Amino acid sequence: MNTIQRCWLTVGMVLLVLAIYALKSIFEPFLIAALLAYLGNPLVCRLQRWRLPRTVAVIIVFLWMIIILGLFLSLLIPLLQKQLFLLSAKTPLLITSIQQADLPILNQLLNNFGLSPYLPTASLQPLVTQHWHQISGYLNAFWHSLSQSGNAIVSFIVDILLIPVVTFYLLRDWPLLLTQLETLLPKRYAANTMRLFSQCNEVLGAFFKGQLLVMLCLGGIYSLSLTLLGIPFGLLIGLIAGLLSIVPYLGFSVGLVAAIIAALVQFHTWVHILYVVLVFLLVNALEGMVLTPWLVGDKIGLHPVAVIFAILAGGQLAGFIGILIALPVAAVLIVFLRELRHHYLNGAWAR
Repeated sequence: MNTIQRCWLTVGMVLLVLAIYALKSIFEPFLIAALLAYLGNPLVCRLQRWRLPRTVAVIIVFLWMIIILGLFLSLLIPLLQKQLFLLSAKTPLLITSIQQADLPILNQLLNNFGLSPYLPTASLQPLVTQHWHQISGYLNAFWHSLSQSGNAIVSFIVDILLIPVVTFYLLRDWPLLLTQLETLLPKRYAANTMRLFSQCNEVLGAFFKGQLLVMLCLGGIYSLSLTLLGIPFGLLIGLIAGLLSIVPYLGFSVGLVAAIIAALVQFHTWVHILYVVLVFLLVNALEGMVLTPWLVGDKIGLHPVAVIFAILAGGQLAGFIGILIALPVAAVLIVFLRELRHHYLNGAWAR
């Protein structure tokens, strides 16, 4: 590659980065579709080994994804509606229980520590009711403004419709896309680039398989623990917490809040809240010290500090999508950093 070609390549890369940055607001559905296509491609390849045409295999995998998502939503939405109805029905009883049983104990503890009790034992229900109406007003105003925002609604609908379409075409043409990308590589770099791509694919495959097993284990442990505690819809809350654990700390946070609300609605005591908190803390420690090292291990080669930094950096750069793809991207970067380290240690600079 001569100097002029290098200059044109540099200019092209800069223009590509600028174009991606300028169009970042429309890239989310394409990134989600690319991720779904990447995850579904091994299943399509396995069906192809059974002598099925790729288009037929893609249709089977695509329909399987839609059926799984539909079953999940059909089970989730009615149970969430039932949970919210139960919560709204028991809210007055919950407020009365806290006002008569819990606040006097807290005031007594404050008095024992030499602090003036200030918790409103007699006026809690009017206070909560007043603020509840304020919160309801804010939510109604937000929903009204959102419903008036035609651009936001149209953009959301377009994204929902675009993701499955793009996913289908990416799944169908995945080998062709890889072949075309390979033909664009300079001949002298093609072998090394494909070797690096193979390593990245191996690391990402190990990461997603391990993460899926971690999610299933967490969902099972959360569901069993909450069910044994007698938490209403413990199975549902546990499954949601396990599935959302693909985003670091999201499953823990959502599951903990939902389980605390369910415990308050059912038992009206702080003891069961303590049990719920202990369950989530113990399972979170089990995930960090046993499940993730055992099922994912050090295959992606990231130090815990690097994991935290990658998640924060992903959130800062690309929001929710950045948090979601932070660890896979960091794993790919580790592959390239290892390659650079290998060239450095074996090159003239290290001598």
